Amino acid sequence: MKILKIVVIALVIGFVHKTNAQTADEILSTYFENIGGIEKLNAIEGVKMSAKVNQQGMEIPLEIIQLKNGKQMTVINFQGKELKQGVFDGETLWSTNFMTQKAEKSDKETTDNLKLEMNDFLDPFLNYKEKGYQVELLGNETIDGTETFKIKLTREPITIDGKEEQNITFYYFDTENFVPIVAQNEIKTGPYKGQMGEAKMSDYQEVDGIYFPFSLTQGIKGQPGQGITLDKIELNPQIDDAQFKFPEEIETTETPKN
Repeated sequence: MKILKIVVIALVIGFVHKTNAQTADEILSTYFENIGGIEKLNAIEGVKMSAKVNQQGMEIPLEIIQLKNGKQMTVINFQGKELKQGVFDGETLWSTNFMTQKAEKSDKETTDNLKLEMNDFLDPFLNYKEKGYQVELLGNETIDGTETFKIKLTREPITIDGKEEQNITFYYFDTENFVPIVAQNEIKTGPYKGQMGEAKMSDYQEVDGIYFPFSLTQGIKGQPGQGITLDKIELNPQIDDAQFKFPEEIETTETPKN
């Protein structure tokens, strides 16, 4: 009887564990439901975010614009000057050089990699199956004292120095609220190549029925990151397409005086 009782208890425990187990699809379904619903997210055509970044004790205001058609830009207001960074009009990617104050186009490889993100407006998990992305639940992990679900997202490969590379990001979803609080991916280029980049999201607030994180920190895993605080988010802003166009330089030649 004692052996039978132990077996019954074990079966009950196993059944409870299975019924409480989450799949990646279930976690993502709950996530979208909690932040406002897939239908509302799909109806958004663009976002305009007003924010401040803390740079060595100095707050620098910036504006981030992202549109569903892929167009995007970040406008930095620094010492009375307006500097555009990461501007993409759907074909051309460019930024203002901080030293020369002139607009410079990015190389083709960087531009082509950015074009892959055009389908990831608002959230890479949104309609991920239709986009051919793969998701995998890797279990639970404690991040900064918070229990999370660790989900691996595999997107279309990117190209680095002419070589195709995997495009994988690990997301950590808070098990209580089912929202991502950390995202990590391997840095593929630059001085930090090979290290793990990390973004932390917190202070989720509601904007017209949709919840967005208003506090972001970006940097290298295990190191202090760059903090960004959002002041305001505007949905479906009216943005003139001319704002995204590369400012072609016009050469003028003075007519010699007689």
